[in-house]
Amino acid sequence: MDRPHDPLLRLVGVGKKFGTVEVLRNVDLSIYPGEVHILAGENGAGKSTLVKIMAGVYSDYTGTMEVAGRQVRLSSPPEATAMGISVIYQELSLVSTMTVSDNIFLGLFLHRAGFVRNKAQCDATKRLLAKLGVQALPEQRVGDLPIATRHLIEIAKAMSRNAKVIIMDEPTSALNVQESEKLFALIRSLKSNGCGIIYISHKMEEIEQLADRITVLRDGMLIGSVSAAELPTPKLIHWMVGRPMEQQFSRRAPPTGKEVLRIERFCVAGPLRRHKPLVQEVALSIRQGEILGIAGLEGAGNSHLLSGLFGVYGRRATGRVWIEGKPVRIDRPVHAMQQGMALLTNDRKATGLILPMSIIANITLAKLRDFSTAGWRRTARETRAAHEIARALRVRANSLRMEVGKLSGGNQQKVALAKWMLLNPQLLLLDEPTRGVDVGAKREVYELMNQWTARGIAIILITSEMSELLAMSDRILVMHRGRITAEFSGSRATPQAIVNAAMAPPVEKEIPS
Repeated sequence: MDRPHDPLLRLVGVGKKFGTVEVLRNVDLSIYPGEVHILAGENGAGKSTLVKIMAGVYSDYTGTMEVAGRQVRLSSPPEATAMGISVIYQELSLVSTMTVSDNIFLGLFLHRAGFVRNKAQCDATKRLLAKLGVQALPEQRVGDLPIATRHLIEIAKAMSRNAKVIIMDEPTSALNVQESEKLFALIRSLKSNGCGIIYISHKMEEIEQLADRITVLRDGMLIGSVSAAELPTPKLIHWMVGRPMEQQFSRRAPPTGKEVLRIERFCVAGPLRRHKPLVQEVALSIRQGEILGIAGLEGAGNSHLLSGLFGVYGRRATGRVWIEGKPVRIDRPVHAMQQGMALLTNDRKATGLILPMSIIANITLAKLRDFSTAGWRRTARETRAAHEIARALRVRANSLRMEVGKLSGGNQQKVALAKWMLLNPQLLLLDEPTRGVDVGAKREVYELMNQWTARGIAIILITSEMSELLAMSDRILVMHRGRITAEFSGSRATPQAIVNAAMAPPVEKEIPS
């Protein structure tokens, strides 16, 4: 690819320490106009630290940074924004109690004579949302919108800054296929306008589709920076993890045992009577050792189905439920846990973990009663149990007493899983178990899933990654607007068939022989 002589942004010999721990060492990075530059590496490789240096969050680093040929040392995010650098973080920076319009213009309000020009802001917001295809109104409160819509609003916020360098950290982590395609089209438009995009993703298909150039970090060090054509996926994975990875997916389906769960006419009502049901007339069953995948577009009802089964919606969830052949009524999560269920939610930071608490406290949280006597915690027993399960799940941390929020994304996900595996569940509900984790951690999660099904645990799996869904599922159900519209055996499912059922459901459920 032809490049201008001067990069939009360049880092030379950058290093960063936290105390005595060196997290970046002598890293070089350049971003040129009109290119998508992939920043790749496992969780903990140093990507987030490097992004925060470019964003002005950290100024105490070694090495140099140049913007448009001028050496700078940014001391704050507003200063980075003023220099034309915009960052879209994986963890959203939106204010949930404010409107869409006010979030997009936060810190840069359009005003005249001291008064905010609300109409001008709303008109500009409408144009931005239309460009991204976002289904939201400027005056809507952000906290009332789905997580995928909030991610798109975060992207619109970055667009409003007219940045020349845009850093995107896992921007599609909560987007469905159609929303992701809209984002990719926007990225191509930004490239044609001379923007430089630094893009972080653990999804290999996205890297293959978007990359012009790829820089790989491992353990805080620069492994290499080459054109995408010089780094095919197997070599990229080798650079990232330090070893060849012959096969990403390795589903080993054990013989299935007795039926663990059966539901009939299962429904979840909307939050208000006038709202449509979130889940409608669902029937399914799953046996020991089986992985049942559930596919669907954003808002199809698959996550609501798992939450309803787990008792999150209380009496809004209705229908008939059997656990191991016995009828049960589950109105609260504690009832689900008593019946041998566990739910890994799709947002580990908001609903899966308590970030300021220690790894030990998070792991034992769901079973705290077993580590207490007369209201007093038995910390020695609690610590032993946490160490055992953390070792089994290969949680990597300097100490299990450190805050879980300081771990990499992959290790946070393992802690969230460890919390539930400590309960020895017989039915595991996994909603996006590999969202925002690197390729090495994904493979470890797949291996754990194989181990659990070999022990007879049944798993219901929701994932937005088609390759993961097809490779790990023994059967796949497809949902559309709260209903199941198709069922496929794992060997007979194809991406096209699943997408067709998710978008234009047939009248009758298709069950291939």
